[in-house]
Amino acid sequence: MAVNLTKDSIDLGIVTTDAAAAVAFYRDVLGFEDLGESPMPGGAMHRLRCGTSAIKIVSPRRPPAGSAPAGGIQGATGYRYWTISVSNLEEVVAACEAAGRTIAVPKTELRPGVTIAIVEDPDGNWVELLQAS
Repeated sequence: MAVNLTKDSIDLGIVTTDAAAAVAFYRDVLGFEDLGESPMPGGAMHRLRCGTSAIKIVSPRRPPAGSAPAGGIQGATGYRYWTISVSNLEEVVAACEAAGRTIAVPKTELRPGVTIAIVEDPDGNWVELLQAS
């Protein structure tokens, strides 16, 4: 049995200890649409739209007991990165650099017509930017 989708995308929750920095990165640097903040059990959630997906920045009232291991793809198992398909890779990477974000993987052609770069958000989460021609 497969799921019966009611939306053509997923929503992604990112837990942070610095919601202002995370929201500023996704809203002001990457240009996601700000959908506002709302309370949730144990904290607050700030929602941003990326295409038809929602990126949910979750700020718990009490800091989590642990944090995700650093090191990107090779650092641990589990969710390690997510991908945004773009048509202006160089411009987005330049904006990330100007905002002081770490470029974990510089612009790299994976195969003819497919180029990526990976940037770290304020919490060190990896965001892959992919441009295909």
